[in-house]
Amino acid sequence: MPLSPDHQAEIDALRGSPAQTLRTVAPGMEKHLYTAQPVLDHGFVRVIDYMGDDAAICQAARVSYGKGTKSVTNDEGLIRYLMRHWHSTPFEMCEVKFHVKLPVFVARQWIRHRTANVNEYSARYSILDREFYIPAPEHINAQSEVNNQGRGAVLDGAEAARVLEILKADSARCYDNYEAMIAQDDQQGLARELARMNLPANIYTQWYWKVDLHNLFHFLRLRADVHAQYEIRVYAETICDLVADWVPFAYRAFADYRMGGAQLSATGLTCIRRMLKGETVSQENSGMSKGEWREFEELLSQG
Repeated sequence: MPLSPDHQAEIDALRGSPAQTLRTVAPGMEKHLYTAQPVLDHGFVRVIDYMGDDAAICQAARVSYGKGTKSVTNDEGLIRYLMRHWHSTPFEMCEVKFHVKLPVFVARQWIRHRTANVNEYSARYSILDREFYIPAPEHINAQSEVNNQGRGAVLDGAEAARVLEILKADSARCYDNYEAMIAQDDQQGLARELARMNLPANIYTQWYWKVDLHNLFHFLRLRADVHAQYEIRVYAETICDLVADWVPFAYRAFADYRMGGAQLSATGLTCIRRMLKGETVSQENSGMSKGEWREFEELLSQG
């Protein structure tokens, strides 16, 4: 159950009491405001607040560049120009605040993006719920043989079942001991800030995460990528859907130039120019290492 009854009551109350405003609103985001989007088995993402829209990006760009934007005849064209030429400041004029419920180990990956404002649920003050992320069998993978921080093939049925039983048993046992240590019935009980250290990394936490659009795009470019860890990628993909409705022009430019585009080294670009001239280029005469050449070939073979 991703949402508690209290959360749902709060959402219903907020959505049932619309307020008039003179500020700019984005209709695509208004339909998502406060509503929880389920992620994983117990998690969610929901928009708490936002500021700005596509027009706000263009407004900021035209203030800062003045006459330099007069050749751009429409907002979408201007936004694509800004994205194409890595002009980041206008995108910082838009901000969004999310309420996210996620496993602790995903949160520790997520928090590496240090360009946001974060306030997390305090396990020093409150008792964490008995909710753990348990992967579906199709997401139980072996260690990759070529990538030290990635996954390989899906484990077979018997092995996946064995791993799932260990995860469930360990999670339950750790939480049972957590509850026992903080029990107040007939003993003083351990402080919550100490008892929490016994909890596993797959327990769920929550936070409010506020970020501007430029830094959100950087987060999405890394975490919605096919090479990102599945458990954080599904959060990023959910946020992508929300952003696409919020700032459709900016998201389309981002998807084209960042998510769908590619970055080449000077060496890689030289290799492509040689190929266009009809030269035969191989790893041996490319000037690239084996790893660089493998990635270069993967890039050229995508389609």
